[in-house]
Amino acid sequence: MATISFGGLGNGVDFGPVIDQLLKVARLPIDRLNEKKAALNSTSTDYATLSTKLATLQSAADKLRRAVSFDRSTAGVSDDTVLTATASSTATPGTYQIQVTSLAQSHQLVSKAAKAVSTTTTDIVSGSSATFTFRVGSGSDQTVTLGATATLEDLRDQINDLGAGVVASIINTGSDTTPAYRLVLTSGSTGAGNAITIVTDQTDLDLTNSSGTGGTDTLQAAQDAVAVVGSSSTVTLTRSSNVITDAIPGVTLTLKDTGTVQVSVSRDVSAVESNIVALASAYNEVVKFINERTTYDMATKKGGNFFNEPTVRTVLSQIRGALSATVSGATTYTTAGEIGFQTERDGTVTVDEAKLGAALNENYTAVKTLFIDQSGVTGIAQLMVDAVDRLDDIEFGSVTLRKQGLTKSISDLAEEIAKREDALALYEERLKRQYAALDGLLRQLSSQASFLTARDNAAKQIF
Repeated sequence: MATISFGGLGNGVDFGPVIDQLLKVARLPIDRLNEKKAALNSTSTDYATLSTKLATLQSAADKLRRAVSFDRSTAGVSDDTVLTATASSTATPGTYQIQVTSLAQSHQLVSKAAKAVSTTTTDIVSGSSATFTFRVGSGSDQTVTLGATATLEDLRDQINDLGAGVVASIINTGSDTTPAYRLVLTSGSTGAGNAITIVTDQTDLDLTNSSGTGGTDTLQAAQDAVAVVGSSSTVTLTRSSNVITDAIPGVTLTLKDTGTVQVSVSRDVSAVESNIVALASAYNEVVKFINERTTYDMATKKGGNFFNEPTVRTVLSQIRGALSATVSGATTYTTAGEIGFQTERDGTVTVDEAKLGAALNENYTAVKTLFIDQSGVTGIAQLMVDAVDRLDDIEFGSVTLRKQGLTKSISDLAEEIAKREDALALYEERLKRQYAALDGLLRQLSSQASFLTARDNAAKQIF
């Protein structure tokens, strides 16, 4: 606040500091309201962060509440230069022998060297126009029409513009000094059934060889992939693509070279274990966040933002109840404690990963039953998801209601502070007017006193 100055008084009194002090006293209630608003804003921010952490906890639980979360498999390959393998949740554990005898290839043709042109802009149409028609496999005929001055570049571009499953390009099979440009056509799909057939060619390239000197050369034959599954009893698969999804149920094979490999499919225990540990970590993040804000400082006599907050006690009660629940309907394992979870004094949990790993390896299905939601059994993961839903319910959730209450309190305080600021501004103006009037009165009295003193002194000199 700027100091108000009333200078030039005959008695040497400046009322500015007096007004400043009066305003400071009058501002104290506003300062207290601002402090309260700041505290509520800080608490509101912490509740927003708590909601985020609860959402993270719910997301971690969601990864464990469905059967598909546990029905995970991994695939290993003895030689990944021959093929790679990925397993889905439906893959059956086992070891399989795969022999790749051929890879799928795209058909690739090139116009004959005898019909090569010296520049890519050479006119390749002898008449007033020309058509060029081709098809891929058993597909429909695709035709481009060229004008009288069309070039090799024009033919390439029009074929590509069709988007008909063939890519046209130009290569120079000559030298830098004596170029010989030829048209290359490449099928966009692999497999013997996707070969390119030239139906009509009225250009000078003569890919249909009507002149006897034209035609095409095969750069790469259209070819299917062939894989033999099994050792003593085998099944031969012929596919147009190098990605095979039906050789092993639930496993996708990507062929890369010829050769024989072993593909091992097993249950992905490590991924499930990681998700269970991640649930504990997300739970601990919520507990630790609340703990850090429910402390009380004896020196300052102040508590954290969550000190004496019933809502956070509800949060802890709900999520603790979900994690420590006895799962009704489960048999071998009925609590998280039986697979390695242990609650510490501060409310966080630790996971004995050796015990958890042993449980997963020895009785995978029982661990799965403990967590997932299924008929007759509501697992821990589903209980946790439900607990967070109750806390953050848009209408009745305790965290939601508390955040709404804080928002309203902050808004009410802002309105009250604004009103008091307006009143303080009026009070300041009133003080200025009052002390300005007093300043004027004192000036007048000082002037009168000076006049009377001068007159009295003059009278004394006369007598």
